[in-house]
Amino acid sequence: MTTTGTPPLPKAELHLHIEGTLEPETVFELARRHDVALPYESVEDLRAAYDFTDLQSFLNVYYANMVVLRTRDDFAELASAYLRRCPEQGVRHVEMFFDPQAHTSRGVPIEHVIGGLADAIDAHTDSVSAGLILCFLRDQPAADAEATLRAAEPHLDRIVGVGLDSAEVGHPPSKFTTVFDRARELGLKPVAHAGEEGPAEYVREALDELGVLRVDHGIRAIEDDDLVARLRRDRTPLTVCPLSNVRLGCVPGIGLHPLPEMLAAELNVSVHSDDPAYFGGYVDTNYTAVRDGLDLTPDQLRTLAENSFESAFIDVAARDSFIEEVRAWDGGRPG
Repeated sequence: MTTTGTPPLPKAELHLHIEGTLEPETVFELARRHDVALPYESVEDLRAAYDFTDLQSFLNVYYANMVVLRTRDDFAELASAYLRRCPEQGVRHVEMFFDPQAHTSRGVPIEHVIGGLADAIDAHTDSVSAGLILCFLRDQPAADAEATLRAAEPHLDRIVGVGLDSAEVGHPPSKFTTVFDRARELGLKPVAHAGEEGPAEYVREALDELGVLRVDHGIRAIEDDDLVARLRRDRTPLTVCPLSNVRLGCVPGIGLHPLPEMLAAELNVSVHSDDPAYFGGYVDTNYTAVRDGLDLTPDQLRTLAENSFESAFIDVAARDSFIEEVRAWDGGRPG
């Protein structure tokens, strides 16, 4: 939503793949710039390809579109376009995922990827705070992840943490124990996608084998009572993406999303957008969707927003300041 007048609910965006903000118009613009042939005749044809049936059908289009990202300036423009959206959505802080393996595998130097994203962050410090989380592709060999981390080491001053994403089923978190151990040694915060299409057991593995501080998605954790009790006790953050869950068939419809059950279980759950250019909306649209589709109250929306700041990798003073803004919100526009 971009309604003006009423200030939106302040929130942190903690589950946002910056490559997932690559709008179809930008895909065509960059393709023309770099003389890249696309398998689509028009923007409308590309949008028509966004009729996903599962995570893999989405990933096929997602990775194919990335071929247009070639230079440091491309990555800077991509991130700047997203960061310009943040104030109107109430986003005060964002921790954006990026997938270096998807770029270095086609010859783009990792310093162009990180440098361009960092350029954008530096250009928008007056409007939103931001950090970068380097994600490993779980459907690639663990050795590739280890090589990616080594290549990123000269740039660790610009990276907050490491994550784990891409095709989940058949690629358990335990596959990446070694690289996550090394990342923690380097002072990086570990997070991982788990329990989206994969089972609740993957959430447990991410906690036990990778030592994650935050679970991305985690919706299937609700199927395991012992795991729910553990997540509640430890206040482990779960970054849920409702529109993504529906578009990828993980949940049959927004009205059947487990978010109310997760809130009732007193889990530290928050709402985010995942890959908004592909799934029908940025974080403001996700908040509106759960408000309307799940009949969430203003107090529940505040809880989600407070949880987002509690779960962010920010200092205590910033966290407390953001939470005060949430508590002052008058219950009007969620995004």
